[in-house]
Amino acid sequence: MIWSVWWAWVVAGLLIGIVEILIPGFVFLGFAAGAVVTGGLIWLGLEAGLPLLLVIFALVSLGVWLAMRRIFGLPQASVKVWDRDINDN
Repeated sequence: MIWSVWWAWVVAGLLIGIVEILIPGFVFLGFAAGAVVTGGLIWLGLEAGLPLLLVIFALVSLGVWLAMRRIFGLPQASVKVWDRDINDN
């Protein structure tokens, strides 16, 4: 089936990586790593259907984002909603 073609996953990951270079922000890096790892697992012999491949893709993407947050210390949202911050006089 088309979703188990390993090179499609790898090419998609590389294209998403190019998007990450063009639009930096660590958002697309997780998707790129997830796609490349999923393609690599298929190349190594993983025979799975689309639902399992999507779960692997999602878990690897989430793992990369969590690792980047821990390693690089990506900031939490910095929007302040307290009254004293809004009504600074």
